[in-house]
Amino acid sequence: MPRTPHGPLTAITDTIDDRTLAKNVHFAPDSGHILLFGQRMLLMHGASVATLRHELVERLGLERTRELFTRIGYQQGVDDARCLREAEGGDLTRTLALGPRLREIEGFVRNQAVERMQFNTDSGEFWGDYYWQASWEAEAHLKHFGISGSPACWMMTGYASGFTTTMMGRPILWRELECVAMGHARCRVIGRPLEECEDSADDLSFLRIEDFVSAPRGRHAPVDTAATASLPDLVGASAGFNAVAHLIRRVAPTDATVLLLGESGVGKERFSKTLHAIGPRAKGPFVGVNCAAIPAELVEAELFGVERGAFTGAHASRPGKFERAHGGTLFLDEISSLPMPAQGKLLRALQEGEVERVGDTRVRPVDVRIVAAANRDLRAEVAAGRFREDLFFRLNVFPIEIPPLRERREDIPLMLNVFVERYAKRFGKHIAGLTQRAAEALWAYDWPGNVRELENIVERAVILADDGGNLDVQHLFSGGERLTQPMFNLSAGGRLTRAAETTTSPSDAPSDGVDAHIASLVDAGLRFDELEQRLLDHAMTRTGGNLSAAARLLGLRRGQFEYRAKKREAGSA
Repeated sequence: MPRTPHGPLTAITDTIDDRTLAKNVHFAPDSGHILLFGQRMLLMHGASVATLRHELVERLGLERTRELFTRIGYQQGVDDARCLREAEGGDLTRTLALGPRLREIEGFVRNQAVERMQFNTDSGEFWGDYYWQASWEAEAHLKHFGISGSPACWMMTGYASGFTTTMMGRPILWRELECVAMGHARCRVIGRPLEECEDSADDLSFLRIEDFVSAPRGRHAPVDTAATASLPDLVGASAGFNAVAHLIRRVAPTDATVLLLGESGVGKERFSKTLHAIGPRAKGPFVGVNCAAIPAELVEAELFGVERGAFTGAHASRPGKFERAHGGTLFLDEISSLPMPAQGKLLRALQEGEVERVGDTRVRPVDVRIVAAANRDLRAEVAAGRFREDLFFRLNVFPIEIPPLRERREDIPLMLNVFVERYAKRFGKHIAGLTQRAAEALWAYDWPGNVRELENIVERAVILADDGGNLDVQHLFSGGERLTQPMFNLSAGGRLTRAAETTTSPSDAPSDGVDAHIASLVDAGLRFDELEQRLLDHAMTRTGGNLSAAARLLGLRRGQFEYRAKKREAGSA
């Protein structure tokens, strides 16, 4: 993996102040909590985890266990990077330096820099070269299996990749070149951007919980076009993404009806196509229909077909979606938009396995697998009388909830890499990289349009960016999106420090009435802990008891909110 920087790189700092990390570690034995940056930690026996690792290798095999542990490490790296970014603001030099030290505190390795991490905030270039000493994983592997033919620090390489990918906003791949488990004196790793790594397919296997999910490819990675031609781009390393992928794999070999749930734009159609492509009906047709886009008076004709002369304008007989999907899969998107009469006929078609064209008296048997999708709560629609309960039960055989993009932000750099590659090729451009400003903005944005919005934003950005240039904030967010803008405050020592503050319109600004109300509470002698309790209670009320939403409302992480709430409960008991 040769080092070929294209511009000046900034090296991370040599001095690390452990006080930053120490002040964010909290032990609360009375409540059974250990918190690091507000997220719950577990103090575990290393020997027990090593034994579990050994048993998994024996049961699942070396490669599957390697993928599992690398993916766990990747998630840990993402979480630590997110916490450090929130604690340290936009000082990338400092946060990158704290990452290796934090992993040391967590007990995994002792880092020794061969060449410290270096980066370019304008282009996203990156370089890192480290020795890992006292690696827990290498020692455990050596103890249980003896000398290995391949590197064994799976969780650590995953952690390094997840941490730096989150910090840089583009996929960074770390490779272990030497390992104690292979008989070397110490472990050595090198980190580079994914597209500069040759033969990266094996390194990226940890991103695929199932073999139908395509990992983002390096520039020189081999591509099996025959195997992937019919599959959409599905990439991710988050727990939410992998849970969905696992369920898709489980249900694909069956004929069971699948109900995909989630917000608009989360990728329901992509998952439905994958479900079809890896199932027994893959050679049959895949027919998709957006129920919300069909006029109410034409729904039945579209779904079940029409006979010539059935109504004005029906000059010829034509089959409906059910007949066209015979032997394959019928994808019914936004099914909650179907009018009530059509819902009844759809239920009959599902129960009887036959359809009757509009204007016809003959029934036609159909053999289709139904995959339905909804971005509304169908149970709530049933309660409101807008959706048939019997149809809901018929569809709700195997429901799969796809989480929104804001709940799996660690997937953003991976999807970004795929979309940039796609649109750069389509528009005949070369995109050099992603600026740090753009990476921070992508992480902070709330993504109301989910994956669809991300793809559209990347397409726009590639069009606006100069050939050979980098993607920056003005390229990505030029469509009126509301961003979290970087603001600067003056610290007690007279230094400018960076703080994130959401942009607001004049109507969003706090009113004098709100300020007066807060002042009246203080003047009334309300203590800080009482004010805090009112804030927590108000947030829970506003969000209907949803802890995650309440935490976001107050600008806290879920772990921080939960810790404060439990502390208040313990104090009042």
